Amino acid sequence: MIMIRHELRQNRVSFWAWTLSIGFLIAVCIVIFPEMEGQMDGIGEIFASLGSFSEAFGMDKISFGTFLGFYSVECGNILGIGGAFFAALCGISALAKEEKQHTAEFLFTHPVGRTRVITQKLLAILIQILALNLLVFALAVGAVALTGEPIPLREMALLHMANLLLQIEVAGICFGVSAFLRRGELSIGMGIAILLYFLGIVANLSEGAAFLRGITPFGYTEGADILANGSLDGGLILCGMAYTVVGILTAYRKYTGKDLS
Repeated sequence: MIMIRHELRQNRVSFWAWTLSIGFLIAVCIVIFPEMEGQMDGIGEIFASLGSFSEAFGMDKISFGTFLGFYSVECGNILGIGGAFFAALCGISALAKEEKQHTAEFLFTHPVGRTRVITQKLLAILIQILALNLLVFALAVGAVALTGEPIPLREMALLHMANLLLQIEVAGICFGVSAFLRRGELSIGMGIAILLYFLGIVANLSEGAAFLRGITPFGYTEGADILANGSLDGGLILCGMAYTVVGILTAYRKYTGKDLS
């Protein structure tokens, strides 16, 4: 527990910066929706006529003039991209920073096994991701209440749950990669998040690339599909959680036998 508290304290500035940034942007989008609602039908028609661009962001399947359609596209992208970046940064630096900051030689001279270190660092990442999503969801619901719009609690919860699972998957993959690094390159984590986001766009653009939805977590966070089905895609989520488990097990296997510099 000491190490978990240390990790949370060490990352508190980054956590609050990302949480407040994501929550603020989502709240602003929600608050301005009533003022733009009368123009949304026209905007939705324009977006729907943009062909591949509309398909890339799922705007060809939903009405941009409704609150849920607007929320799933605008707020969903903010939470999806911002949350993925935060999870990637947490995961990619978790293990590698001990060598980069030369704290490994101090940490492992204490009677604490590497398995315990890995477990507590992993728990600290999960706590941060859960806390970010709970706070952002609370801010989003509060913003909807301020506008006077009916709160579609179930649909919003599904959209946020999908993004929570996305962040856990990205963090798990980056956590596994972190075990191989000695410098904790944040650019690698950002690159992984961007690559997965790009694969999600490509999967929407072409039927021949639809198989990529089983590779990228952005495949099961598609707001149009969630709203149309009223549920999450269990098959895609199972694939994503399998990648998460592989990443975590890889971290345990590599780090427990690694020669630390």
